[in-house]
Amino acid sequence: MVQVTVIGNDVNQSLKILKKKMQREGDFREMKLRRCHEKNSEKKARRKAEAIRRARKQMRKRLDIEGF
Repeated sequence: MVQVTVIGNDVNQSLKILKKKMQREGDFREMKLRRCHEKNSEKKARRKAEAIRRARKQMRKRLDIEGF
């Protein structure tokens, strides 16, 4: 559960912080996915694309650390 405290009646700043926290935790993506039904073939393709993205990101990090 995400909590944000409002300091000095600055609601706009608190909303900005809340949005950042929700985006970091992936809540916006989950809400978007649950908004409508996703076919099994679309779900499979999305998961495969996400796995490829994760693998590429991990490879980039490894190359940065090792320096090749």
